[in-house]
Amino acid sequence: MKLLPSLLCLLLSLSLVAPAEIPVKSAPIQAALQPFMDQSQLSGAVTLVAQDGKILSFEATGLQDLESRTPMAKDSLFWIASMTKPITAMAVMMLQEEGKLNIEDPVMKHLPEFKGQMLLKEKTESQTVLVKPARPITIKDLLTHTSGLVGSSPLDKDAIDVLSLKESVITYALSPLQFEPGSKWSYCNPGINTVGRIIEVVSGDEYAKFLDKRLFKPLGMKSTTFWPKEKEMAKLATSYKPTADGKGLEVATIKYLTPPFSDHRRTPLAAGGLFSTAEDLYRLYSMLLNGGESNGKRYLSEATLRLMTQNHTGDLKAGFTDGMGMGLGFQVVVKPVEVTVMLSPGTYGHGGAHGTQGWIDPVKKTVHILLIQRAGLANGDASPMRKAFQEAATGLLK
Repeated sequence: MKLLPSLLCLLLSLSLVAPAEIPVKSAPIQAALQPFMDQSQLSGAVTLVAQDGKILSFEATGLQDLESRTPMAKDSLFWIASMTKPITAMAVMMLQEEGKLNIEDPVMKHLPEFKGQMLLKEKTESQTVLVKPARPITIKDLLTHTSGLVGSSPLDKDAIDVLSLKESVITYALSPLQFEPGSKWSYCNPGINTVGRIIEVVSGDEYAKFLDKRLFKPLGMKSTTFWPKEKEMAKLATSYKPTADGKGLEVATIKYLTPPFSDHRRTPLAAGGLFSTAEDLYRLYSMLLNGGESNGKRYLSEATLRLMTQNHTGDLKAGFTDGMGMGLGFQVVVKPVEVTVMLSPGTYGHGGAHGTQGWIDPVKKTVHILLIQRAGLANGDASPMRKAFQEAATGLLK
């Protein structure tokens, strides 16, 4: 019995030193992304992987802001940029289900400013030749990036949230088409912004209010907004780009948006203006994976969702990685290769300008969400961060 005090002291001493001496095994996704932070290629990330309605991994790693050393948190806010596009497409498809429009409609049916839009046939120093296109552009052309609309407004500077959707769309309509509608895939922010304007005209609601009323509030997406409030701005992950020598990171501006982001005078960009969180996006993607329904409320019919997530661009070269096609607002994996090799054919989703990614695999019934704020990537859809994340996520699946 005299040995008991000594034994207790020994056990206590071991318990005090154990955390420092025994390495803690990192979660697989955190371990996969840690090298990018160690090499100053990434400040931090929030990731979420789910399957069959069950979250398998939800992690925040690294820093939300390097200067203040604020840790990344699961509720950190991110500019999701072009991940806004499929959300805009969902809204217009809701209006189709209500019989208020048809995606085969010519755009000019709803926006008269597109009547008589011409096609650029030839442009030299001495002359510009315009001709009548074989057919007018349709809403479907806008959703699939095959409209031929000009790549940017003639009045755009760096920030593109200064003109209203109505004003911007007029400048797109006054600019000649760059190719015959339907003949080519060319990523087109003006096309999706035009869809946003159509939503306003057809529904009678402002574009942002329509999304809030029909999607965000019913789904409980409390942090998803075009205009983060002061409290939300404290959670905004800072965007970074590589330093000139490539050995570190420096703050990057969101060149498309005008600060302060909370200013409601800024136009809600249908092509890329939203801020959101991993949890909010998971609510949205879970509804899609569940066939358009969530908590007993139907947002889209299963038929509409199938239409949105099938390839509408045929053999046209589409997307930013090999093996991709284009649905209605969604990019679609047609042939899994390289960065998509771990995903099933028919997987759909979208990326954002600063490396954010969100993908739904209806075969494996999975959701993959990667939220980072990294400008200057050669190709955000084929980033090494995305590949490392998806490879690690694959190991968690059934």
